[in-house]
Amino acid sequence: MIWDTLKVFVIFAACTCLFYIGLQVMHAEYEKNHRYDPPEGPSVKVFEQGDDIIDRLNIFFQLGE
Repeated sequence: MIWDTLKVFVIFAACTCLFYIGLQVMHAEYEKNHRYDPPEGPSVKVFEQGDDIIDRLNIFFQLGE
């Protein structure tokens, strides 16, 4: 019985270490991406803050945002 418990513990510890190493590899890969760099290529700005406060309130009350 002790032998079976030891085998389960060793397998659990090995799987936990493998999972942790996988998370570290994924984190290192995504750490290289710079999310806040300006976009490259032909990009189009899709949002403008040109509305005045009355128009914004009107949309707010109409749509119930």
